[in-house]
Amino acid sequence: MSNILLIEDNPDLAYGLRNNLEIEGYDVIVAGDGELGLQRALEVEPSLVILDLMLPKLDGYRVLRAIREAGSQVPVLILTAKGEEADKVLGFRMGADDYVTKPFGVLELLARVRAVLRRTRNGNGVANPADRDGFGDVEVDCRARTVTKGGETVSLTPKEFDLLVALLRREGAVASRLELMKEVWGHRAAVVSRTVDTHVAELRRKLEDDASSPRHILTVWKAGYRLER
Repeated sequence: MSNILLIEDNPDLAYGLRNNLEIEGYDVIVAGDGELGLQRALEVEPSLVILDLMLPKLDGYRVLRAIREAGSQVPVLILTAKGEEADKVLGFRMGADDYVTKPFGVLELLARVRAVLRRTRNGNGVANPADRDGFGDVEVDCRARTVTKGGETVSLTPKEFDLLVALLRREGAVASRLELMKEVWGHRAAVVSRTVDTHVAELRRKLEDDASSPRHILTVWKAGYRLER
């Protein structure tokens, strides 16, 4: 059974969400502020974190950053009233796995929860756990979900890693933004196309010798991206 950590400071909303999640069979832990939520995330090792952004003591972005900096790969679903595209891009860039904007339908949220947990159990649908791959001086270990460049470990967010593997598995074929959005994020509508571009830019910054003139992670004009070994 999956256990879910809900970090939400609105007690009425937290109560309603907890009830609905428990009806679906999940064990739910509730934290009412960012500091407690971060502590629970690192202590309990939940299957999923549902994270509000506007929290007392420690805002959601800082909670998410601290979770990832601690090395945790727990999937994080952001739940917030901050619905601007820039907010979504920042959340995904920092390692969020999904983003639901308030107000929302409970059935939609439950569907998103199931989708994120399913992708996590399936290795996010993009990596064979036995695979080892790479390009140039970059080596990718899909079992350990680690990446090295020139023998040095490179820290990638979960979505950056999944995007990298999705490009590797195409063996040089072009992947459209829509295909990458569906494959890596698991759905189409809620992920803005700029999110893919932002993640590609981060991969180039971390893995290319010169991010401004990439040799491996290439843009195909009006088509998408491909990876040249």
